[in-house]
Amino acid sequence: MDSFVIHGGAPLRGEVTISGSKNAVLPILAATLLTGDTCTIRRVPDLSDVAFMLRILESLGAEVRREGDAITVRAARIQGFGDYELIRKMRGSICILGPLLGRRREASVSLPGGCIIGTRPIDLHLKGLAALGTRIQVENGYVHARARRLAGTTIFLGGRAGPTVLGTANILMAAVLAEGVTVIESAACEPEVADLAHFLVAMGARISGIGSPTVTVTGVRELHGADHEVIPDRIEACTFLCAAAATKGDVTLQGTRPEHFGAVLDKLREAGVTVERAGTGLRVTRRGKVRPADVTTQPYSGFPTDVQAQFMALMTLAPGISVITERIFESRFMHVAELMRLGADIAIEGPNAIVKGGRPLSGAPVMASDLRASAALVIAGLAAKGTTQVHRIYHLDRGYERMEDKLRRLGARIERVAGE
Repeated sequence: MDSFVIHGGAPLRGEVTISGSKNAVLPILAATLLTGDTCTIRRVPDLSDVAFMLRILESLGAEVRREGDAITVRAARIQGFGDYELIRKMRGSICILGPLLGRRREASVSLPGGCIIGTRPIDLHLKGLAALGTRIQVENGYVHARARRLAGTTIFLGGRAGPTVLGTANILMAAVLAEGVTVIESAACEPEVADLAHFLVAMGARISGIGSPTVTVTGVRELHGADHEVIPDRIEACTFLCAAAATKGDVTLQGTRPEHFGAVLDKLREAGVTVERAGTGLRVTRRGKVRPADVTTQPYSGFPTDVQAQFMALMTLAPGISVITERIFESRFMHVAELMRLGADIAIEGPNAIVKGGRPLSGAPVMASDLRASAALVIAGLAAKGTTQVHRIYHLDRGYERMEDKLRRLGARIERVAGE
């Protein structure tokens, strides 16, 4: 397995362009199954998760072509139910369930896998699809779903940790070809869900309330092809903001939308980091010491769980105590033990991580456990003295496009080392 070798201590300086959103592009690619016409998706990041999704589409009979960051998909005929081995390896693949039901009224999808950050059941997905008239059986690792007809209804999608993002996406994709009107209450408001909805509208869907907790879908008989550009990845943007702040750098982000991560910008400023507009970009600088800041993860537009680990890495540098509370996933502190290997002082008390910051970090070999934990370890390695080797960076390749290349262009001393 590949690893990163990082020689810490170099401040990041320069410009970086943010790639298209991983969490937006996966359901958008799945939505191309809703029509037999050609769809073109632009600003698609080169990620292993995207490669998996394209292989899944091809296993369903779709014609897929990639030119640069543009992907063309034509699913004129859908065959079978996709490759079980591919689907089970990536949690995001569950989003093919909605479009297969919408287009064919039948789907058989393996229960998805992915990185282990806590229980992420799909019960709300199945609850919503059942409300539309789907008969569902779960057995032998598969979800079998069939509907004689899909009929619009009112569906409540609130869960213990808030609305379900992929569940909202699945219901949207099934409802656009259902009969009548579907009202989704407690819908996820994330920009990635809104981006999917805008793509569906471009295909001919009738959706109102996009980006709000109540989304109304009036079903149509069929959809057509569309050309769509994916929104920038707000989590990648926040990762580079934290990395620049951790290294006392001066970095300008291009091609991003600050309105998508206002909660993170607020906490960075509270921590003494300067973030300001710079022409069409967003500039982040840090002159003095980082100040401690408390964070609680919440559904959008609150502080995102996908930035919790990266922000924790930054807080290890802040003299004083920061309390980071995880309210979305119960097992999302797996990076803590590895940060402690670098010298961080962190104690876990239930859903809270108590960070006693200000101690210098020093390089060490560490092991990545999931996608965002990997990013946190890279940030800590960039700020640490000496050499840090981050193992299992295949997690990073799922969600960051050529991260080491972007960091090197900013002055980081980082290289990818091929595994045996």
